[in-house]
Amino acid sequence: MTKFESLTPNIMVKDVNATLNYYIHKLDFKLIDVNPESGQYEWGYVMFDNVGFMFQEENSLKNEYKELEPMTIGGSLTFYVRIKNIHTYYHKISNKVKVVKSMNKTFYDTNEFAIIDINGFILTFSETTI
Repeated sequence: MTKFESLTPNIMVKDVNATLNYYIHKLDFKLIDVNPESGQYEWGYVMFDNVGFMFQEENSLKNEYKELEPMTIGGSLTFYVRIKNIHTYYHKISNKVKVVKSMNKTFYDTNEFAIIDINGFILTFSETTI
């Protein structure tokens, strides 16, 4: 029987180094891997607990997938991240990032807030309250 085990998006960005710096120093993600080992990275991988993101430099990713050549950086999607202790995390990062939706209680009984990263991607952080 098929079993899906994880999903880690590989996101096209202009500057992998700047993106990794943002996720590590503003959102407290941990660096897992980069390529090449030093200098200007073409690819990098960060995680916070069980949530991971890979970032790949635009030309590198477009060379790998020709179907992406007409695409631009930035999202027509959002990343929805379930977390614990959302209020603590919100207070820790909210003055370091651009918050696009302040902490709020949703009609579906979660506490949520959303940010936009330096590449134009929206991350919504959510904690179930029941």
